[in-house]
Amino acid sequence: MNQPAVHPNKPIADVSSKPKTSTIANSLPNLPLKTIFAITFGFCGVNMAFSLQSSQMSRIFQTIGADPTKLGLFFILPPLAGLFVQPLVGKYSDRTWTRFGRRMPYLLFSAPLAALVMVLLPNAGSFGFGYASTAALLFGAIAILFMDLSSNVCMQPFRMIIGDMVNENQKDKAWSWQQAFSNLGGVLATILPFVLTYFGVANTAQKGVVPLSVRIAFYIGAIILLGISAYTIHTVKEYDPDTYALYHHIDPEQHKHTKPIWQLVKEAPKAFWEVALVQLFAWIGIQYMWTYTTGAIAENVWHTTNAASAGYQAAGNWYGILTFIQSMAAVLYGFLVLSQTNPYKRKFWYCFGLASFAVGLVWVFFIHNQYLLIAPFCLIGIGFFTVHVEPFNIFTSSLDGANEGSYIGIFNGTICLPQILASVASFMVFKFVGNSMPGMMLIAGISMFIAVLAISIIKQDKPQEDLSENPTK
Repeated sequence: MNQPAVHPNKPIADVSSKPKTSTIANSLPNLPLKTIFAITFGFCGVNMAFSLQSSQMSRIFQTIGADPTKLGLFFILPPLAGLFVQPLVGKYSDRTWTRFGRRMPYLLFSAPLAALVMVLLPNAGSFGFGYASTAALLFGAIAILFMDLSSNVCMQPFRMIIGDMVNENQKDKAWSWQQAFSNLGGVLATILPFVLTYFGVANTAQKGVVPLSVRIAFYIGAIILLGISAYTIHTVKEYDPDTYALYHHIDPEQHKHTKPIWQLVKEAPKAFWEVALVQLFAWIGIQYMWTYTTGAIAENVWHTTNAASAGYQAAGNWYGILTFIQSMAAVLYGFLVLSQTNPYKRKFWYCFGLASFAVGLVWVFFIHNQYLLIAPFCLIGIGFFTVHVEPFNIFTSSLDGANEGSYIGIFNGTICLPQILASVASFMVFKFVGNSMPGMMLIAGISMFIAVLAISIIKQDKPQEDLSENPTK
């Protein structure tokens, strides 16, 4: 593996003992912007897979005959996969040191697998299983499970590399850039069915078959995922064990003595539990948004609940456009606002973002005009961006560099468990709101408002002490 260049103007810290400070410290050097770009740009390809999945999954399963009242069953699978996969990827990549890197080997095998499943998933209704057949639904469920398994393995290296290589002064920029590129990937993914339909690709198909516009969108997404992942693997050169230990002030042999996941959870910093409570309500709201937005738009705007109708398919395409608008609003917000914020103001921006999210979700419930939906989706974009940036900013600042990957993987449980809880509860909640998909959007907004209130419990939100300028402190 290539050795990283030490910053020429910064002395190297003495790591014979940890600095005697009351806060966690590191002496990671400032990275060139091109390196931060290489670290963060890969998320564009990964999120193409997730965005196609989240924006089209409900449409795909209802098209092949899934009962709308049981959609929660299928939406349990992705977070369930993430709950188990990401901590394991973190744990084992913490002690994986090869000539290809520490995190990159996991991307090397997961990206091709994710691309393959992206090709198979939208064809769940194309193999002659029959409309609403057990075989078609089972094939779709298995494809979703494997797509999320592979996508989660793809995702983790990009998150972990920020904790490995980016210092506190650049962390807000790195997390914001990563999420901005993630949203750009979402833009490409979700607008594809609409654009393909505009150019004459069929947006309807025989009963039980996913339209060609959706299938081709998944094929294009698979190609882009492979290309961008290859660029990242080729470009990013990770720190070797000694250099990593030097910058993080830990024992160079630390990676050989990893702790069990259950013990890491027990010893997790307070910031983990504080942010987890906020994540609980935020991700319940997001899960309901993903599950019911297409149906809510179809019911409110096109006045149909029939998944085979042209109106429902038009609503699916319009949701893709709204997701495009949401992503563009998020990208602008990320580059112009969050990437420039003061590390000591993270709680404020966390609160602002989730409040915007909550208002946007509730607003969707009241709107019956497709063009008026643009405004709430801009707010949703701001909130969605925030929920992918500030929790990681706050939580990773409480880590000391040891078991970094394991903890980021475990932290993913604060995203996955609320989604599973929301999916299980959806069977009762959906009936409670009169089997109304717009009503579920209102529930999502209420849950997000509770998350805003929960931010007040976060106390461990101070950034790490950066010793790169004064390593002898």
